Amino acid sequence: MENPLRAELALDASACTSCMICVRECPTWCITVDAHQEEREEGGRRPIKVNILDKFEVDYGLCMFCGICVDACPHDALFWAPDAENVLKEGAGGNGARQNLVYQISRLEDALPRAVRPEKKEQS
Repeated sequence: MENPLRAELALDASACTSCMICVRECPTWCITVDAHQEEREEGGRRPIKVNILDKFEVDYGLCMFCGICVDACPHDALFWAPDAENVLKEGAGGNGARQNLVYQISRLEDALPRAVRPEKKEQS
């Protein structure tokens, strides 16, 4: 498969486990993730602890669009959405333009329908 245009990150929040691999691998530290743990009883003898995603932010003012976060994600939660106009028009202009470059979970999920999804990664 060809690499799509690296224009905007799309997040599948339901697939994100808050493992922080994208944060650790990002060379510009433009990704911020906050999560908390909840115990869930799923029919076993003991409840299991599950990470719940509270905050996922991408600062496009710092992002260099290298794609390391997309490649490093073991849960296929990050994708490229080939629509540069959203990021470019949000970052243009005067007052408040810097704040507009920080995308929250809802903005990242809005790009998901446009995302180019590769084949599933094989678990070994």
